[in-house]
Amino acid sequence: MAIAIVSCKTEVKVDYAILSGKIKNTTSEKVTLYNVYDTSSKKEITLIEGAFTDTVKISSGNAFFLRQDQNSINLFLHQGDLLDFTYDAKKPDSTLVFSGVNSVISTYLHNKSTMLKEVSIGIKELYSKNEEAFRTRVSGLKKVQQDFLYNSNGLPKNFTKNETSNINFNYLNSLSNYERYHQYYAKEKDFKASDKILNSLKGLTFDSEEDFQFSPHFRDLASNHFREKAQNLVKTDSLEFDLAYLKILASIKNDRIRNKLLFDDAQYGITYTDNLEAYYALYAKNSTNKENNIKITASYKKLQALAKGNPSSKFMNYENNAGGTTSLEDLKGKYVYMDIWATWCGPCIAEIPYLKQTEKQYHNKNIEFVSISIDRIKDHKKWKKMIVDKELGGLQLFADNNWDSKFIQDYLIKGIPRFILLDPKGNIVSANAPRPSDKKLIALFNELKI
Repeated sequence: MAIAIVSCKTEVKVDYAILSGKIKNTTSEKVTLYNVYDTSSKKEITLIEGAFTDTVKISSGNAFFLRQDQNSINLFLHQGDLLDFTYDAKKPDSTLVFSGVNSVISTYLHNKSTMLKEVSIGIKELYSKNEEAFRTRVSGLKKVQQDFLYNSNGLPKNFTKNETSNINFNYLNSLSNYERYHQYYAKEKDFKASDKILNSLKGLTFDSEEDFQFSPHFRDLASNHFREKAQNLVKTDSLEFDLAYLKILASIKNDRIRNKLLFDDAQYGITYTDNLEAYYALYAKNSTNKENNIKITASYKKLQALAKGNPSSKFMNYENNAGGTTSLEDLKGKYVYMDIWATWCGPCIAEIPYLKQTEKQYHNKNIEFVSISIDRIKDHKKWKKMIVDKELGGLQLFADNNWDSKFIQDYLIKGIPRFILLDPKGNIVSANAPRPSDKKLIALFNELKI
């Protein structure tokens, strides 16, 4: 009986891998591990004299990347793996070595990344090419990656199969992006891709859960495909795009694909939508992932406090470039138009000429223009210099804790630039006000008789 009980004991399934590393010549106190399938899922790991050992739960994709200061390495982990790595922080590319179960995959990914750095060109140079030169270039890059894969020894058959598909999806994704990227980089607004490119994309289906989980390029293709369908729905049903996109995603039959795309959009989209109640209702009706739903519901409840007419959250004693500090309470009695930005943010800087023009137009009116930088303290001098170089006007303030500033967190700001408009009583007019480059801003000012 004892033998029977022991032999029938249920085997416990391991849902994690064990990862260890040793980083030489580093002053870092921690590293951050991201899941490529869901980069919002991250784990901070403390280093002790440059080393660590930790468990990594494998619940979605197997691809990860680990960031240490400016260094980043690619990893691939299965449940039950024991993976170890070492590298020198001063020269990581040439010193990185993996060992342990399935380390051959992580080694391949690192070597592939190094190889691509040598043969790739910049995105602007690539998409500025004429169509024939572009197709020749991306076809050649596909061939280089295929040859590199097939000449890599010891890779598991299933990984090789999925990676073969991934390389092809990367190629197709480049073709899919060509028309709009060429319009932008070559400054040809009316450019249209030929049938040679369009025909290459015909017949694609987006119902493979295995491809969706393994390949980020497949996920990009799927997202672009459903966004195009949403654009058509906007035209036929006169819907706002964000609602049309959720409606299209709701029609996806595969639970994993539908839930992932809904969550990817909602974790940021819900903070930007002008139709909060309708947006949340659409999301909640169609997402069946409980963990995701808890996160989006929390965002929804927080955003309800940002409705028009509600009192604004306040900031206190933000550094004022002109000297001293400024609090939101100091600005009561006037409309306040706030620009949340940072010196490293390209779209933020692109809005500066429009913001300066708007400030000039409304000079001596009952409105205060306030720019709040969420730069890190290490970029404080850069912030001061840009104010001078760009001749920035209005009130130039420096947030007390970049992205983690309470005011930024209270407004659930996850992307910049972000613009906020308050009334003279300090109540919210719009938590997502139009950008200075948007004609709707002046229309809103006129409506308020500023």
